[in-house]
Amino acid sequence: MQADKSVTTLNSILRGEISAVETYDQAIAKLDDDARVTEELRRCRSSHEERVNLLRAEIARRGGKPESGSGAWGAFAKLVEGGAKTFGKKAAISALEEGEDHGLKQYRDDLPKLDSETRASLESKLLSEQQQTHDTMSTLKHTLH
Repeated sequence: MQADKSVTTLNSILRGEISAVETYDQAIAKLDDDARVTEELRRCRSSHEERVNLLRAEIARRGGKPESGSGAWGAFAKLVEGGAKTFGKKAAISALEEGEDHGLKQYRDDLPKLDSETRASLESKLLSEQQQTHDTMSTLKHTLH
């Protein structure tokens, strides 16, 4: 039972990470006129992609089926996709930061739900990476004019 609950929780986190990758893809395409911003976005996207791969491997290791669709970042993806050029770079970065806030909250809420072995193996890597991408977007937002 605990294993099934952990797979469900891991899949929930995975959906958020898949959505983050999709959102960053859209932002990179829309904001490709600023090399510094694009470089930061690519680094964050890469971090989320690594987490997708790690989560998929952990779910498969437990005998679960990894989710393929995205999750809660959908609204942020739509804002970035539809509004980056219209609302400007700062609005798009703000939307990404808000998505990172959501991701950070999800990790803090969901990681304690995992069995102790899974939590121990994933918590430091996933939570620290999420904190780093959040901090990157926060810093970027505050440096844009």
